[in-house]
Amino acid sequence: MQSGSKESILSMNIKALIGLFFVLIIICLLLFRNIFFQPTLILKSLGELSTDPVIALNNNKPTFLEFYAEWCEVCKEMAPKVSALKDKYEKDINFVFLNVDNPKWQNYIEKYNVNGIPQVNIIDTKGNLISTLIGKQEEQTIRDSINNLNGVFRSNEAIVNSDFSQIRVNKNHQAAPRSHG
Repeated sequence: MQSGSKESILSMNIKALIGLFFVLIIICLLLFRNIFFQPTLILKSLGELSTDPVIALNNNKPTFLEFYAEWCEVCKEMAPKVSALKDKYEKDINFVFLNVDNPKWQNYIEKYNVNGIPQVNIIDTKGNLISTLIGKQEEQTIRDSINNLNGVFRSNEAIVNSDFSQIRVNKNHQAAPRSHG
């Protein structure tokens, strides 16, 4: 009889420890949610507070146009850096963020040949595409592209990093930015 009650007490202790462990995890997630979810929140707010692309591309200011998705880990990783750049340059440059999962932006996705995200297009005051940055970029690379808007810059320069969400070709042989490899 004693071994049965010892096993019962041991089983109850294990269940209590497991329950306590899960409670601690939930408390940690709630307390540190800004650390765990901050990039996602930043990315979402950039998209929600974005300048309308029609206005941005027609107001005689250079435009920083980023294509992203909320599920894209690289996009989330870059979000704090891009937000800092936006804070610094938003008086002089339009910042436009288009979510590739929104069919409303399909014409821009096609126009700028988006085949991997994040994709940043730097556009001059006349609407000319100056550079395209695909994939994870260092903040300095983006900053250099923005700073070179007024200087001598190679037209339509593409800087591609291998760390991006790649677009797969669908059965109709058309790229869809909502799919990735």
